[in-house]
Amino acid sequence: MMGLASKLTGSVLVSLAVCAPVAAVTCEISPQSVSFDNYDTLAPQPLDGIGNIAVICDSETTFTISLDSGSGSYAARRMSSGTQDLGYNLYTDASRMMVWGDGSAGSGAVTNTGRIVNQAIYGRIAPLQFIAAGTYGDQIVVTISY
Repeated sequence: MMGLASKLTGSVLVSLAVCAPVAAVTCEISPQSVSFDNYDTLAPQPLDGIGNIAVICDSETTFTISLDSGSGSYAARRMSSGTQDLGYNLYTDASRMMVWGDGSAGSGAVTNTGRIVNQAIYGRIAPLQFIAAGTYGDQIVVTISY
């Protein structure tokens, strides 16, 4: 049973979408995937990971970053490997209290001001999920509005 733990890996691929009204300001986002170490199906504690979204604007501006729910919902995102699902979620804060979404279904978006901003994405996989060994993944669309 212990052998499964060392073969489970996961990551969340973050892609982007940009929503902006016609304005003088231009912003670009460069999301980095949230990666997790090997998941131990018998560990009683969750497994945390971290990623980043870099935002570069040509002048200081206020913007909001939203994430879609990927596979699953804001309450229960899912990474998959074949027919297997691994529950996880993404958060706006290091304490992993506020689910990062678009402001709906109890989720929150992140609003920031600046010209160059690196915004961390905090991930967590729930403990004690008895799943098969494999590489698990999900795709999240990132939207910046300014």
